[in-house]
Amino acid sequence: MAQTIIVADDHPLFRAALKQAVSQAVPDAETVEVDSIKALQAAVESHPDADLVLLDLNMPGAHGFSGLVFMRGQYPGLPVVVVSGSEELQVMRRSIDYGASGFIPKSAPLPTITEAIQDVLEGDVWLPDGVADKIERMHSDATDFSEKLASLTPQQFRVLGMLAEGLLNKQIAYDLDVSEATIKAHITAVFRKLGVRNRTQAVIAIQQMEIDPSDQSLSGS
Repeated sequence: MAQTIIVADDHPLFRAALKQAVSQAVPDAETVEVDSIKALQAAVESHPDADLVLLDLNMPGAHGFSGLVFMRGQYPGLPVVVVSGSEELQVMRRSIDYGASGFIPKSAPLPTITEAIQDVLEGDVWLPDGVADKIERMHSDATDFSEKLASLTPQQFRVLGMLAEGLLNKQIAYDLDVSEATIKAHITAVFRKLGVRNRTQAVIAIQQMEIDPSDQSLSGS
């Protein structure tokens, strides 16, 4: 049975590069391309037997590590490899802390990306040479909030993302094609699960998942 690999990145050229690496790693694999967290959710729901997700941290609908945390919470059996323009050790450490099965820098050559995909599909955790020992000695940044975030349902996660973007209840209801009453119920459930009392607290809380915006090495990630 052919394996299914989901490539989640909002840059078409890099999606093409990852697709090429997938075809070399697993010649008969079905590759599904998505360019946002919303599209990723739909792809996983329509491909429940997917074998791997290659995930860019900075995509529409994601707040840093929030997409990774959500995927690990909702689909614990589906390996997720972070593919990022950042090569900061702290970003790699946090990715592993939040459940990633590997971390591939976007600067990695095609043969390395191919090797990483093969290793993860065989059940290994893949990191660049020499990184594992370095991050093992670093302080873990896993937070209680990440566990709360992982408990959200797909629809609650979508609503939280829209709240963080500043959308009003009626705008969220329109975008999701549901009633405002349904959105209010979702927001109440989100606040309860996250342990916050209002929108401002929810937005501040999800900012814990952001990659340090002052880190200039993240440009283009």
